Amino acid sequence: MTGPVRSVRRRVRQRPPWPLVLLGASGAAVFVVPLVGLATRTPWRDLPHLVASDIVVDALRLSLITSLASAAVSVVLGVPLAWLLARVEFPGRHLVRAVVTLPMVLPPVVGGAALLFALGRRGVVGEPLNDATGFLLPFSTWGVVVANTFVAMPFLVVTVEGAFQGLDRRYESAAATMGASRLTVFRRVTLPMIGPSLRAGAVLAWARALGEFGATITFAGNLRGRTQTMPLAVFLALEHDREAAIALSLLLIAVAFVVLVALRDRWLLTSGRH
Repeated sequence: MTGPVRSVRRRVRQRPPWPLVLLGASGAAVFVVPLVGLATRTPWRDLPHLVASDIVVDALRLSLITSLASAAVSVVLGVPLAWLLARVEFPGRHLVRAVVTLPMVLPPVVGGAALLFALGRRGVVGEPLNDATGFLLPFSTWGVVVANTFVAMPFLVVTVEGAFQGLDRRYESAAATMGASRLTVFRRVTLPMIGPSLRAGAVLAWARALGEFGATITFAGNLRGRTQTMPLAVFLALEHDREAAIALSLLLIAVAFVVLVALRDRWLLTSGRH
């Protein structure tokens, strides 16, 4: 009985249904063709000079600073939020979870407009804050960090919440019975056990912040050296300097590709648990 079954399995593997192969190849082409188009337009000989140009260096520096700051804020605020969503029963928890993950599907421009109405000069929070301190978030580097955090932190929350839900609580219970406080258990037991998922979520949040465009340009503007990150520089360079736009695009693609290849299995695992 085993022999015929194995023979059938071999035939299935050797002869995949051609409609599925054709449709799958067409689906892959949707993603491959644009990259091929970009590669054919790349001035490879001038690429080192383009990458070292002032506009690219300024945008890269600002992007690294703001995306790393956004990832740090996402970790500090997102990990406790993920713990609450995973471990604490409270009224409206499903609604809060929906609101937290909304930026993942919300058009970034809409998110930027919402930030502007909330934190702008005439915003619900921004106006009293500006009157009291003179501090204004829009069109500033800190505004870029806020916009990036708004769109990037949900990726960390979803990843870490799934890790909290899938964690074996017996280790936490054992530490508690030995006299450790809840905060000590969280710091010394829980966080180390979700370490891989936490790192994956932080890197995903950083990569998302690095590539953010819509919320940033709406809330923080496009000021070179102040709010012009790499995606914004690509948008501006497409109008008057195509080669610089290509260089910036290649940098962003390379970073995104490396991150996704490195974290794909971890992201699928934690998403499946969630």
